[in-house]
Amino acid sequence: MNLNKVACLCLLMASCLSNLNGAERTYDLAQMGLKADSKKNASPILQRVINRIKAECNPEDSIILRFTEGKYFFHETGSAVRTYYISNHDQTNPKKVGIELEGFKHFTLEGNGAELIFHGRMLPLALLHSENCTLRNFSIDFANPHISQVRIVENDAEKGITFEPAPWVKWRISKDSVFEAYGKGWDARPSSGIAFEKENRHIVYNTSDLFFSTKEVTATKDGILTAPHWKDSRLIPGTVVAMRTWYRPAPGIFLHHNRNTVLENVKVHYAEGMGLLAQLCENITLQSFGVCLKGTDDPRYFTTQADATHFSGCKGKIVSCNGLYEGMMDDAINIHGTYLKVTKRIDDHTLIGRYMHNQSWGFEWGEPGDSIQFVRSKTMDIQGRPNSITAISPADRSETAGVREFKITFRDPIDPQISEQEGYGIENLTWTPEVEFKGNIIRNNRARGTLFSTPQKVVVEDNLFDHTSGAAILLCGDCNGWYETGACRNVVIRKNRFVNALTNQFQFTNAVISIYPEIPDLDGQQRYFHGGKEGSILIEENEFDTFDAPILYAKSVDGLIFRHNVIKKNNEYKPFHWNQSRFLLEKVNRVKIVE
Repeated sequence: MNLNKVACLCLLMASCLSNLNGAERTYDLAQMGLKADSKKNASPILQRVINRIKAECNPEDSIILRFTEGKYFFHETGSAVRTYYISNHDQTNPKKVGIELEGFKHFTLEGNGAELIFHGRMLPLALLHSENCTLRNFSIDFANPHISQVRIVENDAEKGITFEPAPWVKWRISKDSVFEAYGKGWDARPSSGIAFEKENRHIVYNTSDLFFSTKEVTATKDGILTAPHWKDSRLIPGTVVAMRTWYRPAPGIFLHHNRNTVLENVKVHYAEGMGLLAQLCENITLQSFGVCLKGTDDPRYFTTQADATHFSGCKGKIVSCNGLYEGMMDDAINIHGTYLKVTKRIDDHTLIGRYMHNQSWGFEWGEPGDSIQFVRSKTMDIQGRPNSITAISPADRSETAGVREFKITFRDPIDPQISEQEGYGIENLTWTPEVEFKGNIIRNNRARGTLFSTPQKVVVEDNLFDHTSGAAILLCGDCNGWYETGACRNVVIRKNRFVNALTNQFQFTNAVISIYPEIPDLDGQQRYFHGGKEGSILIEENEFDTFDAPILYAKSVDGLIFRHNVIKKNNEYKPFHWNQSRFLLEKVNRVKIVE
C-alpha cells in the first residue's frame, strides 16, 4: 500500500477512536422520516433529528447519524438560521444552514453515498465547538449554482459575442438590458469569468480573469444571446465560460472551534464560497476529500467560487491525503493566520489591534497564554521580541461576534517603536498548524495550486499539479493587503509533478513555485522573511513539465535548497510569461541550486 495512504489511515483511525466510557447510539434517518430520493425538504427534518439527539444523548456517548444512499434535497425553509462570521467570506448574516452540528464530543455523520443537494443560498453543513467528529461518504451540491456556465456560439469583431447558457442556468434579461442569472432568493449580474477549453477543461491560455459587459444583450427564441459590448478575440466558438461575480457568502462546509475532525470521502461539487473553511480548529484530517466535478461526464466545468479548502487560524496538524481539487476559482488549499493591525498604543503593555481585510473579521483571534510577535508592515521585519497575551477582549463592542478590534494586554513591555504612527501587525504564533499535503491531484483551476503561510513543518509530497493556470505552490505572507500571516520556517516540497502551470497571470504567480511575501520596502528590510536556517525550504526530486521558463521565484529567503529536480520542456503553449529566468532570486541568503 502507498505509504501516504498508510500514514493518512493511521491518523484517521487515531482520530476516530470512540470513547469507551459512553454508550453507542445510532440514528437512522430512513427510520426517522427522511428516506432517500423523496421530494421532502430535508432541512426541518435534520433540525428535529439533531435536536432529538442532543436531548437523548449524554456528552460522552458515541453517536452515528446515518443516511442511506440516494438524493436528499435541502431548502432554506425550515433550515437553521444562524449568525456566523466566517474567515475570507463576505460577512453577510444571518445564514441558512442545512445541517448544523454543534457541541458534540464523539459524533459521526455517515453518508453511505448520500447526495445532499441544496437550493437557494445556503451554508450546507456547519460543525462547531465539537471534538472527535467524523464526516464521511457523502457529497454536497446545489441544484442551481450561482455561477452561470455558457458556451461561446459565435465571436464577431463587430457584433460582439454570441453565447448559449447551459440548460440548468436560469436567466433573464433585466429591464436595463443586462444578462441576469437568478434562483430562489437570489440574482446575479456576472461581469467576470473564467474560460475553459471545451475538450480538456483546461483554462484557456493567456486569458486569466475575463471582464465583460452584457449591456444591451439580446436573445433569440431559442435562448441564444448576443452581447454587443462583449468583445474578446481569444474566446473561439465552443469555449466554455463560467460567468461569475466576486460574492462569496458561505462555504460548503464550515468548521469552527473543533478538535480532532476527520473528513473521509466527502465531495463538494459546488459552493458559493470555499469548498471547506476551517477556522480556530485543532487537528483536521482530509482523506480522499474532493472539491471536484461528478466524473468525466459532468457537464459542468467549474466547482467552487473560491478556494477548495481554506484554513484560517488553526493549529495542531492539518493533513490532506489523496484528494481531488479541480475547477475551483482559487487555490486547492490555503493555510494562514491573520495579522491584526496596531491601531492604538494604550500603554507599555496594552494595544488595540484591528482586523483589516473586509472578509476576515468578527471572530476570535487569540486567548490568554498565546505566543505572539510583531511585524513591521513596510519591511515585514520582526520588531522586538516574542511576547504573550495575558488578556484579550473586544474593543469596539461588548461581544466577540462581529468584532473588528481587540484590546490586548501583553506579559512583557512592548517595544517602544510599536504604535499606530507606523504600520505594525500582530501575529499569533500559537494558532499555526503543521501540514501534510500528500497524494493529491490539483487541476484546471484558477489562480494558484496551493498556498502555505505557517512557521510549522510543511510537507508537500507526491502530488500532481496539472494545469493550475497560475503558480502551483505559493509561500506568501502579507501584512499590507490580505493581512495573512506568516513566514515559513520548515518546508519540504518533494516528488511532485508539475504539468504546465503558469498558463495565465494572477497575483503572486512569478514562477511555478513562487516564494512571494508582500514587502513594500524590500530595500529597507533588515532581515529575511522566510526561512532562517540552512535548508529551511527544500525542493527536491520533483518533475517540472513546462512550456515556459520560470521554475522558481524566491524573495526574502534565508536557507533554500533546490536539488535533484527534473525539468522538461514541451511545446503545448507559446512562452509568454514576463519572467524568463528559470530561477529569479531577490534578496536571498544561503541558497543552493543544483540542477
